[in-house]
Amino acid sequence: MTLKKGDNAPSFKLFNTDKKEVSLADFQGKNLIIHFFPAAFTGVCTAQLCSVRDAISLYHNEKCEVVAISVDSPFALGKFKELQNLSFDLLSDFNKEAIAAYGNSYDSFTPMNLKGVAKRAAFVVDAHGVIQYAEVLESAGDMPNFAAINETIAALGVATSN
Repeated sequence: MTLKKGDNAPSFKLFNTDKKEVSLADFQGKNLIIHFFPAAFTGVCTAQLCSVRDAISLYHNEKCEVVAISVDSPFALGKFKELQNLSFDLLSDFNKEAIAAYGNSYDSFTPMNLKGVAKRAAFVVDAHGVIQYAEVLESAGDMPNFAAINETIAALGVATSN
């Protein structure tokens, strides 16, 4: 299933690095940017999340939150979050339920032939739970279109100036 602008965001309930359950419902009334990434401690994934970290003032405020989801365990994500000084929640989809619901799972992630790893993706979900931006990348080497994400959050009135 391919999600697109106007679709209702699939619900999820995942553990963060503090071993606390976080669900889509926790963000009701706020806009949410969801980044999916294949694996912690890899080059492009680190670049993706550090790009979010470096622009966090645009995304993380009283009207908007950010989460990032991978199939890594909460323990591995905790160490990754600490080493990269990330100030937003990393959520573990160890059971691969969210990546299936959002339609962005690799059948086989090369070069290691890992099955069920999340494709790199970005979604902007508005305060009513409706997807306003959806991007699922076929190549793990590609980065999300941050300019398009920024335009989407600006249109929602959630961006703040640096």
